[in-house]
Amino acid sequence: MADDYLVRIGKLIRDARQHRGWTQTQLAEALATSQSAVNRIERGNQNISLEMIARIGEALDSEIVSLGYSGPMHLRVVGGRRLSGSIDVKTSKNACVALLCASLLNKGRTVLRRVARIEEVYRLLEVLNSIGVRTRWINDGMDLEIAPPAHLDMEAIDADAARRTRSIIMFLGPLLHRLRQFKLPYAGGCDLGTRTIEPHMIALRRFGLDITATEGLYHAQVDRSIAPDRPIVLTERGDTVTENALLAAARHDGVTVIRNASSNYMVQDLCFFLEALGVRVDGIGTTTLTVHGVPAIDVDVDYSPSEDPVEAMSLLAAAVVTESELTIRRVPIEFL
Repeated sequence: MADDYLVRIGKLIRDARQHRGWTQTQLAEALATSQSAVNRIERGNQNISLEMIARIGEALDSEIVSLGYSGPMHLRVVGGRRLSGSIDVKTSKNACVALLCASLLNKGRTVLRRVARIEEVYRLLEVLNSIGVRTRWINDGMDLEIAPPAHLDMEAIDADAARRTRSIIMFLGPLLHRLRQFKLPYAGGCDLGTRTIEPHMIALRRFGLDITATEGLYHAQVDRSIAPDRPIVLTERGDTVTENALLAAARHDGVTVIRNASSNYMVQDLCFFLEALGVRVDGIGTTTLTVHGVPAIDVDVDYSPSEDPVEAMSLLAAAVVTESELTIRRVPIEFL
C-alpha cells in the first residue's frame, strides 16, 4: 500500500498538472520520462526524490512543496519615531481587475486612471491583448487606455496568462453578450463545481450560459432566448460572483435583481463604472442590486478607480500609533 505522504504529493502534482491543462503524456515529455511513470507518481505508487519534485514544479510552473524554516522567528521593531510628510493612497487592485474585465462590455474607448501596476493586472492585460484588445499606458504610465476590436479572437487567447489569474472567471459575464460560443481556460486552478466556481455558474445560467469543462477549458454555449424572469439569489455572497452577475446583467435588455450580493468596496466601484457606461444600478452599497441593463454600450469613458481601503487604513494606523501628523491624500470616501 502506498505511503500516505506519497499519495498526498501525487495529488498535489495531479492538481497542478490539471491546472496547467496538461495531460500525463505532456508532463512526461517535459520530464523526459514515461506516461506510466507519471501515472504511478500521481497515484502515490512510486518513490519520488526532491530533485524530481523540483523538476515537476518547474515544468508546471507551480511550487509543489514549500520548504521553510520551522524554528522560532524573532523580529525586532525599533519604534518611537515620529512620521511627517504626505502620501497618496494607491488605487485598489481588486477594483482595477474587475474594471479591466468590465471594459469588455464597452465597444468604445475606456481610460482607467492610476491603475495599480501589479502582476494580476499585467496577466489580465496579456490575456486582453492576446484576444485583440489594444491597451497602452498613457500619461507617463499612470493611466491605462483600452480599445476593444470589433471581433474578439478567442482562439488566440494566452492560456498560460489566463491560468495564472483567478480573475479570468469574470470574463464570462461580458463574453456571453459578445459571443454565442467560446472557450476559456480554467480560472486560477479551480475545478468546475468547487465552492469558488459553482456560484458563478448558477448565476450565469440564468442568462443562458451553459458550461462544460474538459481538458483545462471551460466550453461555453450561450442561448440568447434565456433571460432572468425572477430575482437572482446568489448562493455565495462573494465579491467576484457578484461582479460576474453584474457584468452579465449590464447588457441584458431588461431589469435584473441580484440578491445576497456583496456590498464590498470593489463591487461598489464596478457599479459606479457601469453607471458611467450608461447602466443604471439601484441599491449600491446594499445586498440587493437592481440593474437596468442596456443591450449595446459604445461610449468613450474616463474613470478613476477607488483608492485601496486596506492601504489607507494602514497609513492612518501608522499615523495614530506614532502620534504623527500625516497628510494622506485620496482616502476612500467611506473613511471620512
